[in-house]
Amino acid sequence: MPTTVLDTSSLPRPERTEAWAAATARALLTTRLRFPDPERFDARMRATTLGPAQLSVLTYRPLACHRSAAHIRRSDPELHQLALITSGRHTVEQAGRRAVCGPGDLVLYDSSRPVDVVAGPDGQPGACLLLQFPRSAMRLPDKLVAAACATPLTASKGLKRVLRETLGTLGGAPDDFDDSDRVRMAGTLVQLAASVVAGHTERAGELPAPSRAAALYHDSREFIAANLHDPELDPAAVAAAHHVSPRTLHRAYASFESTVSDTIRRERIGHCRRDLEDPLFDASPVSVIGARWGYPRASDFTRAFKAAVGMPPAAYRAAVRRGDRP
Repeated sequence: MPTTVLDTSSLPRPERTEAWAAATARALLTTRLRFPDPERFDARMRATTLGPAQLSVLTYRPLACHRSAAHIRRSDPELHQLALITSGRHTVEQAGRRAVCGPGDLVLYDSSRPVDVVAGPDGQPGACLLLQFPRSAMRLPDKLVAAACATPLTASKGLKRVLRETLGTLGGAPDDFDDSDRVRMAGTLVQLAASVVAGHTERAGELPAPSRAAALYHDSREFIAANLHDPELDPAAVAAAHHVSPRTLHRAYASFESTVSDTIRRERIGHCRRDLEDPLFDASPVSVIGARWGYPRASDFTRAFKAAVGMPPAAYRAAVRRGDRP
């Protein structure tokens, strides 16, 4: 039966953000939450179990959540999450992609990769229906599914519309279905999601040249994110992995006003910053953190980090612990 996991309106205002963080960690995923206006924050979550899946109806005032590599290392349920936006603007960033979504859009993301979600970047409340299910249930190649993550899927026609309407029906009237119906509905929803993802990605070969360049850019960004630990990762390695010439790869990045080398450097430094900020890694020497993200030589890491951030990594960690984050 559907369960109201939390309605913060029943709580004193000072307790609402903490209660919401705890409830979403239990029912959804562990993330780091930020509330632009904590004094006015309000939210509600109702969840329906669908066999191995879960459908949650969520309403909330603006918030941002970040799921880091550290969160994933601590706990990864290996889930896909498919959100149907029903109100407000949302942005989802994962594997180098950024989806800007509004009401009626579908967006898929993965618990096993870092992700950033911002609800209400314009300060307005938001709402969504969130279907989560085991990654293994999709039964599609991981590379194909990954290419559809953090991509807005406008659900206005075809299978996308069927999926949107099915989610809306189940989310809006869960009491109309008994337990066996809900289990069968889970299978239907996952199959529909798989068909939508396959249909979305299989058209990539038919795209015009600018869109193919964009696809190469996004695919290579994902490859970079997955291989930051490799000190040999460079533009030539990225180009070889995608069976294109370095020149073709550089042209794809130029259309996004970026370069391959800058992207690798920015991603590495970003991960290093997050690990230096995380108290869980306080026992890890700075050099170990650098090596984890592709800087095997401590001097190279210190030089690159200082150039990007303005101070050496050890000084940055100390500043964060003092509450004096740069």
